[in-house]
Amino acid sequence: MIKKRKQYSPEFKAKVALAAIRNEASIAELAAKYEVHPTMIGSWKRELVEGAAEMFGKGQKSKKRHDATVDELYRQIGQLKVENDFLSKGLGL
Repeated sequence: MIKKRKQYSPEFKAKVALAAIRNEASIAELAAKYEVHPTMIGSWKRELVEGAAEMFGKGQKSKKRHDATVDELYRQIGQLKVENDFLSKGLGL
C-alpha cells in the first residue's frame, strides 16, 4: 500500500512558523499541538525569516516594471503620432 505524503497549506505553515518565531511554546510542544515533525517547523521558520525581505521588496519591483511599461507605451504613442502626421501630410489633409 502506498502512503501518501501529507500536504500543508501555506496558511498553516505561516501560522506554525509565526508561533515558532514568537516563542509561544517550544518546538516540541508546537509539533505535538499541530501534529507535524519538529524538523518541518524549523524549516518553515527558516523559510519565513529568509523570505520576509522579499515580501517587503515586491512593491519596488512591480513599480519599476510598471514604470518601464508606461515609458514603452508613451514611446509607442509618440511613434504612432509622428507616423500619423507624416501620412496625413502626404495625403494633403
